[in-house]
Amino acid sequence: MTSKRAQAVRAVTGTIFKLTDAKSANAFKARRKLHVLANLLPTAFGVQVTPDRIDGLEVEWLKPRNAADDKLILYLHGGAFIMGGCTTHRQFVSHLARAAGVRTVIPEYRLAPEHPYPAAIDDAVRTYRHLISNGLMPEDIVFAGDSAGANLALATMLKLRDAGDPLPAAACLLSPWIDLATTGETMTSNAENDPWFRPEDIRYVAGYYCDADQIKEPLASPVYADVSGLPPLFIQVGSDEVLLSDSTRLADKVQASGGEVEIEIWPGMWHVFQVFVGVMPESSEAIRKIGGYIRQVFAKSD
Repeated sequence: MTSKRAQAVRAVTGTIFKLTDAKSANAFKARRKLHVLANLLPTAFGVQVTPDRIDGLEVEWLKPRNAADDKLILYLHGGAFIMGGCTTHRQFVSHLARAAGVRTVIPEYRLAPEHPYPAAIDDAVRTYRHLISNGLMPEDIVFAGDSAGANLALATMLKLRDAGDPLPAAACLLSPWIDLATTGETMTSNAENDPWFRPEDIRYVAGYYCDADQIKEPLASPVYADVSGLPPLFIQVGSDEVLLSDSTRLADKVQASGGEVEIEIWPGMWHVFQVFVGVMPESSEAIRKIGGYIRQVFAKSD
């Protein structure tokens, strides 16, 4: 049973999201709205935030107290490819960094519609290669991302794999949005359960990122990709999401390819519920589990 705090957050945020018609909104209004909402959430105590640039991209480093310099989370933020950045995600990601005890970098990859597919992927690949060229070992990096950022994490690893680059140690994917064509069964079966999203709005927003003839390309929608040879994946997703089947299909494909994947389906939860860490207990527990997973990954590489 969900906590009373979760029930309250679900009701309030669901009202806000369901009153928004994607077709009457635009990317610029959405960016302002997300910035306001994100800054209502608390930043983790004891995490130092430092702005920087990596190969021309603005980034933020989040460093928990006593974090080692030789381990890193590369976090790719969500926001439907059209919004989000350091100012909207540092609060939430700071808690993840502290739970893992690892410094974390958030790159400001280019956003659609000004910079459509595959600009964001190119930026993520560039960031990773810069980190490797500056002395970090692939086994000392974990990718993480939420929603569209989880899509980018997967697409980046696929592009790196195909180019022959060494891959990170693992990836943590939170409510991954990896089927922009919205063909998953839970688009229908969870349409009444999802407190935030309508399937028709998701299809519309996807058009900001890529054209209709690109929407099933493996790097645009990694659920259609060959996922063999990827590092271990850890997935968290809510049971009530219309995007639930994106996660379950990915997990099935990874297992069928002989890869390693762990998936957690959180009862009664919705899209990227983890952002409410410090507000509702389910989010705090989810972040604790992600942090524990990352600690285990790095312990194996030592």
